[in-house]
Amino acid sequence: MLIAADNLNALNPVVAEALERLDKRPLQELVRRLDQTGIDLLDLNPGYLSLRNEDRMTFLVETVQEVSRTRLMLDSPHARILQRGLAACERPPVLNALTLEEEKLRKILPLAAAARTDLVLLLLDERSMTPPTLEEKILLALRLREAALSPGLEPTRLIFDPVLPNLSWPDAFDQTAAVVKTVRLLASGAILGEPGRTMAGLSNLRSGLRQMYPLEVEITCLSLLAGAGLHIALLDALQPDLWRRVHLVQQLQPGE
Repeated sequence: MLIAADNLNALNPVVAEALERLDKRPLQELVRRLDQTGIDLLDLNPGYLSLRNEDRMTFLVETVQEVSRTRLMLDSPHARILQRGLAACERPPVLNALTLEEEKLRKILPLAAAARTDLVLLLLDERSMTPPTLEEKILLALRLREAALSPGLEPTRLIFDPVLPNLSWPDAFDQTAAVVKTVRLLASGAILGEPGRTMAGLSNLRSGLRQMYPLEVEITCLSLLAGAGLHIALLDALQPDLWRRVHLVQQLQPGE
């Protein structure tokens, strides 16, 4: 199981202020701390960017690359921002993410196909909604996979993200169980005929709710997903308790 750090996110006040001021120093200090943890990927999410500020993704990529060789994951719902980041990357990144929304199929998919990058398939439908049940999630995964393969992307470049819910959702625990089952079926090859790569964003669970729910929720979910065969855990890499569970899981995984 690989670890992707989600700390370089515009929801982080340090990142938001640095992007606003185009200040490299706090970003690079944060990247150095993250690299010391042993992460495998850095997720770069500059948040909403107006047309005037689209260069922030370029700034973020270039700033990180000055101090780190860790592989980047470019995280934006807008193809034009992903394209800016992609153009600044010294090494092939992961693009995050494609959904069934018509605009993303028209713009993000050709971008990934032309650059031959790894691509996250976020299980959101045409309305940007995630289906609640296992059956619906698998059907959506197959539809997204078919769309992604049509322009020539190799199956091995696809990463499925079944979308962990926020715990404020009324059916959050049922949806979490469906995500674990989806990961198990995709990772095992039972659905695709070959093992598929999967990713889950652990921070989604407690976003805005950290005073209400303990970190143990993320730790427990991480263990369940690892047991299901999760390939990439996207999480707050500066949480020591999460890392302790990561290290234990990695020691127990065969072949890791």
